[in-house]
Amino acid sequence: MTRWLAAMERRRRIAHRRRQAGERGQGLVEFALIVPLFLLILVVMIDFGFAFYAHLTVEYASREGARVGAALAAGSSSLPCAQVDDYVIAAVQRVLESAGLAVDLDPSDPQAAGVKWIRIYKSDTSGLGYSGGPYNEWRYSAGGGPTVDGRVLDFAKQSEAWSACTRLNGATPDSIGVAVSYSYAWVTPIARITTLVPVFTPLATIQFVDKTVMALNPTFP
Repeated sequence: MTRWLAAMERRRRIAHRRRQAGERGQGLVEFALIVPLFLLILVVMIDFGFAFYAHLTVEYASREGARVGAALAAGSSSLPCAQVDDYVIAAVQRVLESAGLAVDLDPSDPQAAGVKWIRIYKSDTSGLGYSGGPYNEWRYSAGGGPTVDGRVLDFAKQSEAWSACTRLNGATPDSIGVAVSYSYAWVTPIARITTLVPVFTPLATIQFVDKTVMALNPTFP
């Protein structure tokens, strides 16, 4: 009887050890399956945080450009109207370059971040006009822009359909809009690798346009 009980106890211990080993193995498999998913979610959240920061920076740049454009209106005795847009672009570039997290300007690589264009436009009653109305478009050109306050800008004018010399800032002032089209590229390596998968390739970059509209202010000599 004693031998039989001892044998049963040994079998119970062996079965218990096997069960524990199986549970540990199952736990390792589940861990190996779940961790990459959580890591991917974490990385995507971080990258979207960077994208949101870039969005805020570009939005502030458009607001600063519109503020300068509204203040300068059609120029003054000390600033020719032909140079007004130069100062607007200078204000936009200054914000883009002074951000805590660098916002790339060069859009030459389709898989990288960059400013596609900056448009200074005459806003309509709905606050739009950057795509269909009269606008002046500027694009990235390293060292190819005008000189403002002793510095050569990295954006050059490509077209002009709304001359600053024709802007009205009297009783019924025009509204000036500044729109910036920006392409955001993933920053973290895992997000970049994910976009190599064909189904995710269209998500390699995020395109957005930030714009600000302000009424022209009265100017004084």
